[in-house]
Amino acid sequence: MARNEDRQLYHYTCQLDPPSDDLFPCVKVVQLTSLRPTADLFCSLLRDALKAELLRGQMKSVKGFVKTCYSEMLVASGNEEDDRDGSVAKAESMAGNSSDSMYLGGLGLKFKFPGDARKLREASKTKLWTTYLKAHGRNLSLVRYPQCTRLVQVGLPNRLRGEMWETLSGSIYLRFSNPGEYERLLEENKGRTSTSTEEIEKDLHRSLPEYPAYQSEDGIGALRRVLQAYSFKNPDTGYCQAMNILAAAILIYMSEEQAFWLLDVICDRLLPGYYSPSMHGTLLDQRVFESLVHRCLPIIYEHFMAVDVQLSVASLPWFLSLFINSMPMVFAFRIIDCFFCLASQIASLYDAKSHIQTIAILKINGEKLLQIQDDGGFIHLMRDYFSSLGASAHPESSDPRARAITRFQELLLVSFREFAIITDETIQAERRKFRGEVIHSIESFSKRSAVRNLKTLERFTKEQAGSIYDALFKAICIEPPPATVLPPPSLLTTKENSEERPETRVGLKTFKVFLSEIATWARVEKIVSNGFQQRAEREVAEHEFIDRLFFFWDTNYRGALSFQDLVSGLDGVMFNDLMENIEWFFNLHDKNKDGFLTKDEVLTLSESLLFIFRYEVGDAYLGAVSRFMSNAFEYGDALLPRPEGADPNSEATTPIESNQPYINLATFRMVVLADEILESFFETDFSSTFKLEPVPMMDLPPSHTGLLGSLWTTITSDDNRKILNRFTDEVGKSIGKHQVLYRPAIGKITALEEPKARESLLTPTMRRSTSKASLKSAEDILVPSSFSAPANLNLSEPTSSIPSAEYSPMPTMFEAARANAAALMERTPFAIDDAKDDDEDTEEDTEGEEDDVMDEVDAFLEAHDSGLSAAEQELAQDLIHAEPVK
Repeated sequence: MARNEDRQLYHYTCQLDPPSDDLFPCVKVVQLTSLRPTADLFCSLLRDALKAELLRGQMKSVKGFVKTCYSEMLVASGNEEDDRDGSVAKAESMAGNSSDSMYLGGLGLKFKFPGDARKLREASKTKLWTTYLKAHGRNLSLVRYPQCTRLVQVGLPNRLRGEMWETLSGSIYLRFSNPGEYERLLEENKGRTSTSTEEIEKDLHRSLPEYPAYQSEDGIGALRRVLQAYSFKNPDTGYCQAMNILAAAILIYMSEEQAFWLLDVICDRLLPGYYSPSMHGTLLDQRVFESLVHRCLPIIYEHFMAVDVQLSVASLPWFLSLFINSMPMVFAFRIIDCFFCLASQIASLYDAKSHIQTIAILKINGEKLLQIQDDGGFIHLMRDYFSSLGASAHPESSDPRARAITRFQELLLVSFREFAIITDETIQAERRKFRGEVIHSIESFSKRSAVRNLKTLERFTKEQAGSIYDALFKAICIEPPPATVLPPPSLLTTKENSEERPETRVGLKTFKVFLSEIATWARVEKIVSNGFQQRAEREVAEHEFIDRLFFFWDTNYRGALSFQDLVSGLDGVMFNDLMENIEWFFNLHDKNKDGFLTKDEVLTLSESLLFIFRYEVGDAYLGAVSRFMSNAFEYGDALLPRPEGADPNSEATTPIESNQPYINLATFRMVVLADEILESFFETDFSSTFKLEPVPMMDLPPSHTGLLGSLWTTITSDDNRKILNRFTDEVGKSIGKHQVLYRPAIGKITALEEPKARESLLTPTMRRSTSKASLKSAEDILVPSSFSAPANLNLSEPTSSIPSAEYSPMPTMFEAARANAAALMERTPFAIDDAKDDDEDTEEDTEGEEDDVMDEVDAFLEAHDSGLSAAEQELAQDLIHAEPVK
């Protein structure tokens, strides 16, 4: 690299060694006009980039790679006369001139290229391009000057077209950087079938059937492999409409590997959104096209509106297939030449020139378009026009030069002269204008399709299912699910069965966000006041109960939930009655699905209830959970089998481990129904916590936030606002003004209430066998300020184990049912039960008994009048006998 200083003009000359001595050396001269610091920085960055490229070691593969490029042979041969008819014999003779020649070509080498080589002036085009490639590099080292764009507009030679397409689009660099990737994809997925491969097979014989190559297995096989390789590389996109037309066209001029990489660039970079399930790119450009027609051709637009003709009826296939399926291939490829040359310069969907050409088509046929009355007439008129593009535009003109102008040349002339005011900036502005409208229409269509494709709506209406869909995709936007990693093909399908249709599935993180939009207890809503400001905040709750619910709804054990899974899961809880909710809650915590809850699972269930009740007002719900646990352990221990030979009146029971079956659904239902608050919760409150409506933000109480708060909320960003909130919260805590108010999940109890006293559920016979250890353990863990996991709960349990047949409570109950029937039905004895209503007692006897009772009370009070000293008693007597104050 040399630098010559001439005022502020610096010349940087970088000469690259040719891959081989027989190839034309490639010399690059970079001229940069700038200030010296800028020029030095450019020189330094270029030097570092070249060194890094050399260290990668890929430069060694350049020599073999360029042998696959026809331009190297074209320049090295020095032969300026190219084949005029593109015959296979001439191509083989050129390849025979060099034993190392192995340049790539498309199906056109065998089945001939479209068009007449003489009429297309192939020899003249080849001569012009040979001169340019000699002077300005080729393939990997091509430098694009304005002359290159002009040559592309004139047309590309057939045999050079494929290489120029991949060079102008940039796909040649992907092919160079990923050698063998195409073959590897096909080999690793050999024999694999999917929805995409099935769709590909349906469209293979619909792809340019008029071209001879696609009437034989050579062309059909090549097209199949390219489309399948792309679907394997991009499983999210897979295969989409019109992709087969595009691949079939480029395979005429390119090898399979070249076509694969070019298709990847077109779908992912040049035309993103065109070949996707939603086709949002195409729909957006359709809306832009209609707006441009309204602006540039208002008369035609108003006529179309009057007769209800849709522009998209004809223009949508133009955009999707790049005119390949509409025009004769000779002219369509000329438009594609311009597309790769111009669209590769900008990161947009479709460059302005393509819109210009489409509007020019309507301009040229304006008079005839004003006569059509329906969509069919519009399509028929466009078909006739495209079929006559090779005819003279002025057949009746006396000027030979005018008669020589074809309709296609007229189209290009009108495009670039009359509509040059439509620039790339115009297209981008129109896209920004209509993007929201298009996205909304796509989302609405996607929602309707998702709801329609559900296997079952369960008990939901379509509107309710749509609300679930909205909450799901809001959660996906907030917490996107990780990319799906497909297992090896052998684990997916067999030869008889294909893969299932892909669908959106969410993981645990996204599910938590989704549930926070549906269930009130799955989010934390609070108002924070710190003396400086008041703000409402909403957070996603974290608890083992939510994790348990996720896996409970994952009935297919996929580790992710689909839209159908969420609909079915919500249906199983939102429409339940009292008994169904109790059973649902029981099954949710029955980990091994054996119909019993262990002691650990009872504790876990209690913590789930505490999690739901965590922000309720007062201690009523906490007391309900406390009574539930005491009753559950009391009744559960009472049902445990007694040791063999034990005294029937003794309290001894057979101890069991904390992970052994303990209570069944019937016992759990009885314990729940014994408490009024829990009964109300399972009957109505729990189902009402699920709301299929947008979550409103909490209303702040009226207060003055001050100048700092209002100014900061106006000008700050979200990140800076969080920093300020943390700072003001710490200051508020230090001065004692920090306060947090939480919104309860149920909100049914609004006043402070004391917990009710617990009443035992046991009959006298059952109470004699109650285990004190379990009750004590249950009471010890109910600490209102701490919700620990079941594994951390300190339970004193015996460690001895017994066979499962002996610790099951149900057989014991059935065996003792007959002997203890009377005792089980016996009412619990109370003192009032001993009172007798004797009609023979007289009123005088009753009064005498009452006097005796009062005498006993007075005697008791005198005997137990303790707590006062003698001096205090004297003072009390003085106060009793003192005269009233006047």
